[in-house]
Amino acid sequence: QVQLVESGGGLVQPGGSLRLSCAASGSFSAIDDMGWYRQAPGKERELVASITTLASTIYADSVKGRFTISRDNAKNTMYLQMNSLKPEDTAVYYCKAKGRITLFSQGNDYWGQGTQVTVSS
Repeated sequence: QVQLVESGGGLVQPGGSLRLSCAASGSFSAIDDMGWYRQAPGKERELVASITTLASTIYADSVKGRFTISRDNAKNTMYLQMNSLKPEDTAVYYCKAKGRITLFSQGNDYWGQGTQVTVSS
């Protein structure tokens, strides 16, 4: 089993910054690709950024140049540095990770509980 816990959300003014963290724990052999998703009220959940084990990254067009995704494989932790925040960034942010219970098993996707990010004056 893999458990993911997000932290770092909160209320911030437009133009401000936040750093989200996602820590993986439990009984598993490997964490492969990871990503951050967000869901605003009345909208579909969307990919914000993803990162592979070797640190290749993909960003949504809406956050390019403002957000930076990173990971520390030794700590099984992923981060999302969010700068120049805008009101439209307001959403619940979720961590997703593909985990393998054994090194030879098919990976399954796991989700965290989400952390609220609110950008408002």
